[in-house]
Amino acid sequence: MTKTGSAGAPAVQPPPLRPFGLVLHHDGRWTHEEHPILNRKMRELFDRSVVYLPTEDKFIVKLGHFRGEIEIEEAGFFVKAVDLAESQVHLSDGQVDRLEIGTLEVSPLDGALLCRVKHDLVPSGLRARFCHSAQAELLGAAEEGPDGEGWFVVLAGGPERMPEL
Repeated sequence: MTKTGSAGAPAVQPPPLRPFGLVLHHDGRWTHEEHPILNRKMRELFDRSVVYLPTEDKFIVKLGHFRGEIEIEEAGFFVKAVDLAESQVHLSDGQVDRLEIGTLEVSPLDGALLCRVKHDLVPSGLRARFCHSAQAELLGAAEEGPDGEGWFVVLAGGPERMPEL
């Protein structure tokens, strides 16, 4: 059975997704076929264009009608800024998501902080890696609990205990 568009013409289906050599590295660098992408505007465009497809369990870049599967080294999204007053993180794709302190973990690659975001796409969330300034802001807001019992960050809803990192 052929799908048809609104005028009865066959609907155009996107081509099957497959990798095309674009890699998002753990530190936010982009490469294409092992060559670094040096143009800042191009890198920022790719950052904003990352999309996760839960039905296919793939990360892609979507630029207009083009969709291409990308390789993700550690996280598909990056935390660019933290808003502790609103308990939010501002992500590299331009979206804002809830900051969930309990999902913090340390990158085994280099010790950077990671958290889970986009729980609407995947119940367990997707990894987002903190950029240096966002990580410094979050850790700068951490306070030692009473009697030295762990570390807490004060968010909009009150203090939240940080996991042992």
